[in-house]
Order: sequence, then C-alpha cells, then structure tokens
Amino acid sequence: MCGVIGYVGSKSCARLIFDGLKRLEYRGYDSAGIAVLDHGKIELVKAEGKLVHLEPRLEELPLKATMGMGHTRWATHGAPTARNAHPHLHGDLVIIHNGIIENYRELKEQLMKSGVEFKSDTDTEVVLHQLHAELERTKDLKAAIMETVKHLRGAYALGIMYAREPGQMYVVKQGSPVVLGAGDGENFFGSDALALLPHTNRAVFLMDGEFARLKADSIEVWDFAGKSVRRDPAVLNWSASSADKQGYKHYMLKEIHEQPAVMSSILSRLVDLKENTFVDKETGIDALDLGRIKNVAIVACGTAHYAGQIGRYMIEEFTRLPANVELASEFRYRNPCIDASTLVIAVSQSGETADTLACVKHAVERGCQVMSICNVRFSSIPRASHAVLYMEAGPEVGVASTKAFTAMVLSFYVLSLAIGEKLKTVAARRLEKSFDSMRHLPALVDRAVNAAGVIEEIAHKLYEAQNMLFIGRGPSFPVATEGALKLKEISYIHAEGYAGGELKHGPIALVDRHMPVVSIAPRDNQYEKMISNIEEVRARQGRIIGVGDIEDERFRSICEHYIPCPQIGDDHLQSILSVIPLQLLAYYVADMRGTDVDQPRNLAKSVTVE
Repeated sequence: MCGVIGYVGSKSCARLIFDGLKRLEYRGYDSAGIAVLDHGKIELVKAEGKLVHLEPRLEELPLKATMGMGHTRWATHGAPTARNAHPHLHGDLVIIHNGIIENYRELKEQLMKSGVEFKSDTDTEVVLHQLHAELERTKDLKAAIMETVKHLRGAYALGIMYAREPGQMYVVKQGSPVVLGAGDGENFFGSDALALLPHTNRAVFLMDGEFARLKADSIEVWDFAGKSVRRDPAVLNWSASSADKQGYKHYMLKEIHEQPAVMSSILSRLVDLKENTFVDKETGIDALDLGRIKNVAIVACGTAHYAGQIGRYMIEEFTRLPANVELASEFRYRNPCIDASTLVIAVSQSGETADTLACVKHAVERGCQVMSICNVRFSSIPRASHAVLYMEAGPEVGVASTKAFTAMVLSFYVLSLAIGEKLKTVAARRLEKSFDSMRHLPALVDRAVNAAGVIEEIAHKLYEAQNMLFIGRGPSFPVATEGALKLKEISYIHAEGYAGGELKHGPIALVDRHMPVVSIAPRDNQYEKMISNIEEVRARQGRIIGVGDIEDERFRSICEHYIPCPQIGDDHLQSILSVIPLQLLAYYVADMRGTDVDQPRNLAKSVTVE
C-alpha cells in the first residue's frame, strides 16, 4: 500500500524522486522520505504527514546526486511519525519497503539478543538489520540479499542502496507490487507504473521470488536462488498526461467525468456493435474451457465486491450458472467448495489487491479455472490467472473508485453475455436488446454526469448530516451499498446501504425526520415494491432523496429532493447510470465538508497487504 520509487542515471534525482512520490501519494500519505547517494555518502530526509511537509527539506539533499529512492507510507507497524518513516538507514545501508513482514517479531527478538538497537517501531527496520548482518558475514550485497530473503515471511517489495557500491541499487519482490522502468541511460523502479510514465513507458515486471540490480545502463534479474532470469520490457499504453487533473479540482471529479469515454472505449474493444458480436480474444473467454464450468465464484474487496454483486445478477441470468460473490479476505479461510468445475472470477482495479491475489492462487491450487477482471496490464492477478478481461479504464488516482466501478460492471455485462452466447443460454432476442442498449450507453452516461449541477444544489442541503441510509432493490441494492461506501470514504459521514425490502427488518428503526434516505428506484421489475419501501420511510418522516426517471412524477412527488437519472431499459446496465448520481453526491458533500476528497484519511488506493 506504500509508494516506492527509485532512480539511477545521470540526472539530479531529488526533485525527480519527489515528483514521482506525488504521483504515488494515493498509495499512502502518513509520512514520506527520500535517500540519495552522493560521493559515497547517503543523505536522508524524512517528514511526518503528506508530501507537502517533505518538500521544503529537498534543499538539504545534494543537488548533484544522481541515484536515490523515496517512499510515501501507509502505516502498518508503528505510528505515522518521522521516526517510523522510510527510508531506514543503518551505517552504509539504506532500504525502503512496501508490504508486511509477518515474522518480524521473531526476527527482531533474535537481532536484539545479538546487540542490535532499533530506532523505529516498523517491521521494515528488522529487514534492514537482518540484511546488514548478512552483509557483514558475506561481504557481498547480492549474496546478502539471497540469504536475507530466506528468513522473511510475508509480502515485500524492497529498494536497497549500499554506499560502498555506488551506481547501482537492488529491488526485491515477494508478494508486493513493483515495476522496473527501462530508460535511456537511466533506470527506475516504482510500486506503480504511474510514477515512471513521465520518464519511460517501457516496464519490466518482476515476479514473486525475484530480485534485480539496476544500473544506469542495465537491468539484471535473478530468482532468489541466484539463477539469472531474462525479462524483456513491455510497452505500457498509458500516458503521463492521463494521470493529471486536467483542470478539474480533484482527480475524483475528473474520473467521474471520464466515464462516458471509458464506457465507449470498453465497448469498442470488447464488442463489434456493427456486427453484434463479441471479440473473444479481448473478453478472454477463448482461454476458458466453458464446458467444464458448473458454478461461478466471484472474489473481490470493497468497491470491486459491490461490482461483483451486480455481476452475479448478470451471470445467473445470461449463463444460468449458479454464482456466489465472496469477500476475498474471507474466501480461502473457510475451505470453500470449489473444484475443477468452478470458474473463479477475481476483480481488482489495480490487479495487485493482496487478498484477491491470494484467492487466485488458492483457486489455481484447487484446480479451478480463474478469470480476472482488472485495469492494469501485466499486474500480478492477471499474470496468475488463466484468462483476463482488461477494463483499460486508464489510471484512476482518486482513492475512492468511480470509473473503475462502472468499468467493472460493464465488463461483467459483456463477459456474461459472451459466455451466455457460447453456452446458448441467452435468447437471440435478449442478445439483440443488449447490443442495442450498449449502443446507447455512453450517451446516457454522459447525460447522467451532466446532472452535476442539480446534485451540487442537493448536497448543500445534506452536507451537515451525521448519518445517511441508501436503499435499492435488485441490482440497485449493490448500487446503494456502493453509494454508501463512497459517501463514508470521502465525507466521513456514517452511511449504510440496504436492500429496500430489508429496511423493515431492523434498519427502519433508525428512520426519523433527521435521517436522509437516498432511494434508488429506476423503472425496473421491482419498481412497485421499491416505491412501497419508500412510502414506509415517508410514513416515518424520513428525508427522501430519490434517484429515478426524469419523467417519474409519482416518485418525485414523495421525495424531499429528486435526482433525475437517465433510463436505459436494461436493469443490469441501469446500475451504471444509477450509481453516477451517488458518486457526484458523495463528491459534492465531501467537498463542502472540506475533507481531502482524493486522499481520505486512513485509506490507500491499492491494498497490497492482507
């Protein structure tokens, strides 16, 4: 979850590393630090809090230093203080770390018995001292790394510099993401390719159990046993400008407004809307043995889990296969009933979510076919899967996911239909209707986004609320839970999402004249039932904020505030349209409350630790 970046080349590197950390700050913003190597001496600066507090200290670093590395932290072990900030230095050795060392206590006790004194509360410092001890014994850094990893359990991406070996740095990968950037007379590493894009689009992806040595003119890769590994660079299709705000106040607002283009891009790549066919190579289903599949298990975390809940409706309708949606953090610990007849669908924007990746590996061991739905090419989850559908929604920097969520939902829609067509479980008339709906989707998403003005006015009436409820039925139920998640993530208002029919089984006790209840009621096959649930809220004086058809005067008449939302006539795709007003509502409420929209407290974009 932390952000790491390193550089070796001929340029002055302190500012370059700092700018890379700014692109990675969404991964952690509790503290930050930079270390550079200049004339055989390591110089180090750290600061508590966000990068703005580190920037004034850059002038303390030597301007001519051409090798260094930086870190922005999401605290796991030890409070978010300058004392615990990375990089960690001992003598001539300095390291940075993304991940968790699970056996750090055991190692720390052993090191303390040998006389080591610790200066921080982090698990990372244990790695530093273990590496230093091995280096004292072997007198060779490469050999010391190979010995050190034998002692470590957990997930880690390490950056290592040694003052006695100038002009080179080491990168170690086990479980946590790291990518190497191949430049012209310079090389890089980072926890995310976004940090490297201003400098190169050629990336080398390390596998678990590998480490690399970076020099200005070379990248060498070995496995943990010391065997040389050939790893050619891949060309990334993202540009540096795609990760800029481009005039928007926040990344989140920009990414909400990118959704019409994202929908259009996904459809143009996965579906031939002229011929009404699917592009099997892009959907990934050509890599699956569909005849083996008897059931489906969807594994994901957070927003991706809610997208998976919508995906379950699609899979069961279009493929007639039973489907379950599982929290990745719980899935493998309960000995799930999966085997060679199970298709496991792993959903992750980053492709690096630790819990989801662990589920993928577990499913492969159990003989399942595994398909992943991801946004980042060459990431760990797609590499561990048998098949992959890439969303290619572009970089998403805002911690609260928006365009990735709708991209996941649309990906499930296309995937479910494509499998259903192959299995002959979806009627020709239904397919024809779906292709027609997909043609209209991007324009309708654009209309939904352009209702921002109305939503901003409503946010003025709600931003001081302390609690909110969100309700929906059918596919609108996970839309409600996703809307509640968005609000609580960035505004810090307590919010919960419920199925409309479940309200009277407990949560309705919370409803009074002070409680805003966001009610999603498109004109679908559960509309009448949903209106009845909303009337129950109204009878208890709840403040109803409706999200429904612009022409639905019946629904509008029972609402305190009403958000008109375009209707598409397809319950599954309607969920994409219905969630956009909730994204905008959360955004404007948070902005009015003065919270940090793009970097909400305690959260990081990519959850790469369990």
